[in-house]
Amino acid sequence: MLVFFTGSPKALVGVVISFIILLPEGISAIRAASKNRFQSSINLSLGSAIASIGLSTPTAAFLCIWLDIPLVLGIDKKSMVLLALSLFTVMLSLNKGKTNLNYGTVLVMILFAYIYTIIYPYFFKVVMQYD
Repeated sequence: MLVFFTGSPKALVGVVISFIILLPEGISAIRAASKNRFQSSINLSLGSAIASIGLSTPTAAFLCIWLDIPLVLGIDKKSMVLLALSLFTVMLSLNKGKTNLNYGTVLVMILFAYIYTIIYPYFFKVVMQYD
């Protein structure tokens, strides 16, 4: 409802919901990273994200089939590029068996780029409306 009244992008709602769902494991991952336990941090982060995706996507697909509505995952071209870049970074990180701060920094920067590409068109539209 808030998205409709403010005109903010629908993808931003997905980011906020994901943030809320992944918050407990994210806090644990941040605590582990602050104690220089990067491998535990990446394991907590990836485990919770994979579990969330692994449970929510089939549930959404089942509900769409059951309610006879089309399934739209909402992944456009820029999102696919950033997803592929994230998967490549995680693959490099896990390939050696140990991770380090550089891989985590790259993943956080990719996340910020994704959020920026979601929010920027909305703010550009709002600013141009008042000019």
